[in-house]
Amino acid sequence: MAGKKKKVFIAVSGGVDSSTAAALLLREGCDCAGIFMITCDHGRQAKADAERIAEKLNIKLHVLDLRGDFEKILDYFCSEYKKARTPNPCAFCNWYVKFGKLINFAQDKGADLLATGHYARIAKSDKGTGLYQAVDTAKDQSYALAMINRDILEHIILPMGDYSKKRTREMAATFGLGLEEKQESQEICFIPNDDYVAVLEQRCPQLVRRGNIVDSSGTILGEHNGIHRFTIGQRRGLRVAMGRPYYVVKLDAETNTVTLGPKEELMHKTLTATNLNWLVDEPVSAFRAKVKIRYNSPGVSALVLPKADTAIVEFDVPVSAITPGQLAVFYIEDQFGSRVTGGGWIDKVGD
Repeated sequence: MAGKKKKVFIAVSGGVDSSTAAALLLREGCDCAGIFMITCDHGRQAKADAERIAEKLNIKLHVLDLRGDFEKILDYFCSEYKKARTPNPCAFCNWYVKFGKLINFAQDKGADLLATGHYARIAKSDKGTGLYQAVDTAKDQSYALAMINRDILEHIILPMGDYSKKRTREMAATFGLGLEEKQESQEICFIPNDDYVAVLEQRCPQLVRRGNIVDSSGTILGEHNGIHRFTIGQRRGLRVAMGRPYYVVKLDAETNTVTLGPKEELMHKTLTATNLNWLVDEPVSAFRAKVKIRYNSPGVSALVLPKADTAIVEFDVPVSAITPGQLAVFYIEDQFGSRVTGGGWIDKVGD
């Protein structure tokens, strides 16, 4: 890099993605430092891993105790389940902590940029800085970044967005990080042993109450011990034998009812999203987009009709298991690829 070195703070978890991102930025000549977040009481091993990587890369590691901030995420987590919605804590954390608290800390320390190991891309044009889908669409994490503040896009860098996971592991080996065989964590980082039901029942004991499992006609099929144990589209663990596959098609917090139905009752063509966040100039009229309704969704073509802080999404074809509490994220193709124009929280399903 010509001229003054870019000062980059990197969110380091001790995993292969963020560690390889740090190594790449050092190779490019950036002046790097790491940030590690303490998210809960059981994060000691991850902290040790992050410290080992920082030592190997010879960068300073700032350790931030953010357990108090993660209490807010836990409050959100519990609040959504109380409403019979399925929360998306990673999207909430990306907005509130990683691209909120961390970027503020980095900038206070004089950083030019904040980097993470997310699989997504940042691209700049005469129309501004945009967030884009990763090259490796199977690992793409742009969906979970859709609610971050547009103003910070020009202050973040996502080195892994141009690589596949396989290539990342190869680079980790080349850099001698000793992480190329490390398994990915599938856990929610602030939930011990990934036992979210235990955490919910400890913090919100009122969720544990018996209710009816019914079909769409209201016929009682069985009982449950709390709607927080269910999510839209769930098939396993229903303990109801129907002779053919049945799925959770509706959750009602007010009546404490779980509704089951066949696959066709999971299919819908419209949703309403609220609390919209735009990463482009706010649209003033309807537009067509590819819309993702969950992290691992390929996206479906739809018409998006924004109005104030709400958008109605009309899909071209029926979509399975649209889940209140998850994000609807809008993508439009341009010369740099699939750009995230914005997103919102799914509030209602159907007309």
